[in-house]
Amino acid sequence: MNQRLHFPTTHVGSLPRSQAVVEQIFARERGEAVDESVFNETMRQAVDEAVRRQVQSGIDVVSDGEMSKISYATYIKDRYTGFDGDSDRRTPADLLDYPGFMKRLASAGGTPTYRRPCCVGPIQVKSLLPLEHDIAHVKAAAQKHGAKAVFMNAASPGVVALFQPNRHYQDDDQYLQALAHALRHEYHAIVDAGLILQLDSPDLGLGRHMMYKDLEEAEYLRRIERHVEALNEALVAVPADRVRMHVCWGNYEGPHHKDVPLSTILPIVMKAKPQALLFETSNPRHAHEWETIAEMRHQIPDDKILIPGVLDSTTNFVEHPRLVAQRLQRFADIVGPERVMAGTDCGFGTFAGFGAVDADIVYAKFAAMADGAAIASQRYAP
Repeated sequence: MNQRLHFPTTHVGSLPRSQAVVEQIFARERGEAVDESVFNETMRQAVDEAVRRQVQSGIDVVSDGEMSKISYATYIKDRYTGFDGDSDRRTPADLLDYPGFMKRLASAGGTPTYRRPCCVGPIQVKSLLPLEHDIAHVKAAAQKHGAKAVFMNAASPGVVALFQPNRHYQDDDQYLQALAHALRHEYHAIVDAGLILQLDSPDLGLGRHMMYKDLEEAEYLRRIERHVEALNEALVAVPADRVRMHVCWGNYEGPHHKDVPLSTILPIVMKAKPQALLFETSNPRHAHEWETIAEMRHQIPDDKILIPGVLDSTTNFVEHPRLVAQRLQRFADIVGPERVMAGTDCGFGTFAGFGAVDADIVYAKFAAMADGAAIASQRYAP
């Protein structure tokens, strides 16, 4: 075994925003006049601080924390034409089974509110200047603080379709194709800047009990296979080893008893081009999924990198480093330690101004993950 083995550490992407960042984002969301120089300087400072704290906590592959985005999917309305208005909220099926908990969650501020537009016209690039600013901010911060590598999030065609209903294209297939053709501009810009592209694809898991909760399973699987095909179409000219993909079942505390099993979707997920896969394995509903990976090992291509979540993104418990090491070792024993990275179940700032985990505790969790990765690395030393 390589004596220098090291389990790299990373996370899903979004991080808690400061109040100054939240105020700027929501002022823009409300259509108020926003001084662009103030907005960009606020974001630059926030990204710089987020990268500093990630590096200090032991994160190897850092992100900008998605500071400038109101959420990981609806931000696209600011970069592409064809999106406007608002849409009805689709409640996850698991919450519908427990209306008392759903009411408590809403009354406690557990359901963030912001505009979720529909697709009402042709999708074309409006402006990628916001992306250029995001790239410049994170590259400068990474160089300043000595980050080993940087990734940047982007919405997948499928997750855009999940949250922005189609009111323009003839059918959902045409909608996905239009999204794939438009979003590839963003994907190429990120990779061309030397960053790792992360495609957020919760539609493949969360979609089962939201977008497709009324479909038979076979039809649902046909739909998410089309989502993967659209994603691959958008990535046709992007090297697989420059891309990773995040799949989850929804970053919220809830029963999650309607979550589709990983075993059901894994064969389709493995058809996606991105080399690395981030997925949930720490929360109580999916902590057993290492068994799924073991049982379906033969369906995982040898060049795939696994980034299991070793931190729960919905609790303020700081995981013990030994638990992190145990979680990593389970996957390393299945596919080999060289094909495993330490990650998180989901982001810690999925929506601007909303997050279940205290900002300082987020970085304490990161430090525990780095310590756990070091312990696991030692276990594979000769």
